[in-house]
Amino acid sequence: MRWPRKNDPGSIEARQAVLGLGESLVTSIDLAPFTTAAESLVGVAVIPVSAAPVGVELGTYELSDAGDVVETGRASETVHVPLAHTEGGLTASLTRGALAAGTIRTHVLYDRITRASCFVCADAAEAIVLARWVEAELPAMQAWLAASDDRSLSKRARLHGVKTHVVGPMCHVLWRWTTGDAVGPNMMTRNSYALNMAYVLPRAPVKPERAILEANMGGDKKASAEYFQSGHGKTVLAEAFISDEQIRRVLRTTAADLEALSWAGTHGSVASGMQSVAFTPASAIAAIFAATGQDLGMVGTSSMAHGTARRVEGGLHASIRFGGLEVGTVGGGTTLPSAREWLGSIGCAGSGTVYRFAQIVAAAALCLEISASAAMATAGSENFFQAHHERGGLR
Repeated sequence: MRWPRKNDPGSIEARQAVLGLGESLVTSIDLAPFTTAAESLVGVAVIPVSAAPVGVELGTYELSDAGDVVETGRASETVHVPLAHTEGGLTASLTRGALAAGTIRTHVLYDRITRASCFVCADAAEAIVLARWVEAELPAMQAWLAASDDRSLSKRARLHGVKTHVVGPMCHVLWRWTTGDAVGPNMMTRNSYALNMAYVLPRAPVKPERAILEANMGGDKKASAEYFQSGHGKTVLAEAFISDEQIRRVLRTTAADLEALSWAGTHGSVASGMQSVAFTPASAIAAIFAATGQDLGMVGTSSMAHGTARRVEGGLHASIRFGGLEVGTVGGGTTLPSAREWLGSIGCAGSGTVYRFAQIVAAAALCLEISASAAMATAGSENFFQAHHERGGLR
């Protein structure tokens, strides 16, 4: 049969019939709210959602006209973080880490999302000329975007910077944007395309042979050195002090053992060429993303992390830095019924909440890092083995 492509009720039923999907949980749920979220809809995937109480000291932030993240206040609270997953032990471990850490303190450092375009020139000399011209044109480009009446452009996506990199005849250009409370890939893609085609190509002092909208210099939805260092989305840091008593009583290990694990793990990361220095942040981030309607492909970039552990008087200082948390609280999957409800449960539904959400994600991930690291730090990593043995499902 010809595969129906529309998301009207008849097309959905026809596809369900081909797949042999009768009355079941995945098809009996009203699919109308989901028809704009994905093509060729046939049903829904039902994932269990649990919640972990996490104590956080959150900063309140605003974005200045220059694109700087400015802190305007701080407050402490307990957030019950929703986690959609099927990974046995994840919620229990994250909860244990939160209990040991007490209050996680979080900071938003930077906010940029980028599109990595490329202009192919006749030779390296022309590519260098183009790169220097593009960098010098930034103020004029910003003014051009602001004054444009092109309806395809997003006014919420604001250009704040540009970075060029010339290799051979190629001039790679990293357009740096802020996109408010939305993750912003669609917004910045439209605006980057307009810059490439309607500004650079007609005005450039050299004539590029080819313009490519995304040429992979940034590493969108992948781990990359560029994003690890310079950021993509929200750059967030979370830190905690864990007392010796909590390490002994809750985590059942010692600060010395945790510091030794951090030392060995850091060198293991270097030896493997890993674009991250952390234990298991992707598990926490994927679970929160699945519950709150985030783009799951962005776990690839968002889970890049740099964790630290240092012995201090009376305990251990632990921290984790995320260079590229690609999160949003408006648009996309966040508009779906369940996602909107879970975001609302943590005060992150709608405008003005994206920095709060980014901090909650980072805090939850640090809690999991603390607990999982403690299990691995025990003698012979016995606690880590035991947890997987008991919760490992099939024998």
